[in-house]
Amino acid sequence: MTTPDRRATSAEDALALAQRAGIHRIALPTPFLVGRVNCYLIEDEPLTLIDTGPNSGKSLDDLERALAGHGRRIEELELIVLTHQHMDHLGLLEILARRSGAEVASFHLLGPYLADFSRSAAADDEFAQTVMRRHGVPDDLATVLGSLAAAFRAFGSSGHVTRELRDGDELQFRDRTLKVHHRPGHSPSDTIFSDEDREMLIAGDHLLANISSNPLVSRPLAGGADQPRPQALLQYIDSMRLTRELPARLVLSGHGDPILEHAELIDERLRMHRRRADRIVHILDAQPLTAHEIALRMWGNVAVTQAYLTLSEVLGHLDLLVESGQVAERDRDGIAVFEAL
Repeated sequence: MTTPDRRATSAEDALALAQRAGIHRIALPTPFLVGRVNCYLIEDEPLTLIDTGPNSGKSLDDLERALAGHGRRIEELELIVLTHQHMDHLGLLEILARRSGAEVASFHLLGPYLADFSRSAAADDEFAQTVMRRHGVPDDLATVLGSLAAAFRAFGSSGHVTRELRDGDELQFRDRTLKVHHRPGHSPSDTIFSDEDREMLIAGDHLLANISSNPLVSRPLAGGADQPRPQALLQYIDSMRLTRELPARLVLSGHGDPILEHAELIDERLRMHRRRADRIVHILDAQPLTAHEIALRMWGNVAVTQAYLTLSEVLGHLDLLVESGQVAERDRDGIAVFEAL
């Protein structure tokens, strides 16, 4: 078994352990509040890049410089692997695949999604508009947010998936094997990769050290438009519990620092979600409210500027409360209203 020779005690130590295993973090700029996105170069056969960064000249320049620092060029890439469908993780896909001729591996349902990214993103935005209006976001605010979302589509990319990945598959390299785990919640396509010999995970946005991954209410990747709203937080909690059981001395994340104690982090995230659900019950004790009204009481103006993020967060916890019988959802002239029981 090939395992790290000692347990990492700091972010720098953890990155050094990863580098000794031939995995190099490349942090690229994004236009989003989350900041830089972590891509990972795996120096192995095939030469592999995990995620690409957003579609921008600055990100492409920084990626080329980082690769050169490791004695590599884009044209040498043989495999590009995507952790999920968000544009800060796949925006350079078309450019990199064209220049390198690399294979592209992703969760199997992402193939049709990426075949026409603009159309898929437009369908995502239409879905988000329906969710916002159903849950109390005013029409004028929903319209403005829809226009902003459309403007950001340029940071994404279409692409041709040449290797479809399913839960339990393996990516075979000369010096390692990465096992594929589907972990929906943050997005429907979230996929993480475990090196069981080294006890390392490459986790995308499934787990982040410094902030909790938002369980976004996302349009399903399969099925028709008439499906029920996905219960993203319930999915995410199930996914975290599965990940907790994986052996991992080191988790390399899509943003920020590596994670050194993933089971402890997951336990704290589960407690945080329970605390947040309890807070929502207390808010609803006074009167029935829409999800957007709850978000306003919890986050104030942030629930306006980041309406869909906060709405997704509230809806996730309301799903928990409905499931436990503490809250009921009622329809009021086409608007969903939640009340404590």
